[in-house]
Amino acid sequence: MNARDGHAPSAASRPQLIADTALRLLAERGMRGLTHRAVDETAGLPQGSTSNLARTRAALLEAAVGRLAEREAAVLTPDELPRPQRDRPSGTEAGAGPGAGAASGAGAAAGGPEVPALAEALSLALHRYLTHHRELLLARYELALEATRRPALREVYDRAGRAFREPVVAMLAAAGSAAPERHALSVVAWCDGVLFSCTAGQFHAAVPTRAALRTSCAELLAGMLPGAGASRGGTGVAGE
Repeated sequence: MNARDGHAPSAASRPQLIADTALRLLAERGMRGLTHRAVDETAGLPQGSTSNLARTRAALLEAAVGRLAEREAAVLTPDELPRPQRDRPSGTEAGAGPGAGAASGAGAAAGGPEVPALAEALSLALHRYLTHHRELLLARYELALEATRRPALREVYDRAGRAFREPVVAMLAAAGSAAPERHALSVVAWCDGVLFSCTAGQFHAAVPTRAALRTSCAELLAGMLPGAGASRGGTGVAGE
């Protein structure tokens, strides 16, 4: 097993096994069901093993957040993220006449080839979460709420979240966004909203297809990046 299919590796180290089991318990039983004893019993470890690694509940929660970040980072690999097109020739290098350089810049600002690639990557990540990583989503929601009551956990949770937010800012900037930080807020909020709605909200009964997610994502990007347009369609549910 690996992170792609939503389960812990079979040869996990003890700290990893404990953290993965904590995430599983959070998803299955909620915050109240996460105890050191429950982790030991569920993981098949000798009593006291979890306490030896994470003395306090706060330490156990921080270990869970750290492991959550690791597993979420594997949902979409770096090789699957769009690469910025930074080496395009300018208009003058291509032998164009006066004003061509400005036209080239306008083309970059209009989105260029990064836009469909960004919609594709985001829709792929969303679909993988909804079809293979529901456990991670439920655990994340439990930890997010708990972080509002624990400042130390909030710091750890926010630091882990930056690992997702910052690449989105960079990709939007490369795609020609005039306000990548503000647009990243909209993109991340939209992604979070889709995941929550399709996991625990009003749309939990059916998983949108990748095509439907891609179309919706492209429509969102079209409002931020002129020229993005909507990618190829699809409005069904369940499957790719």
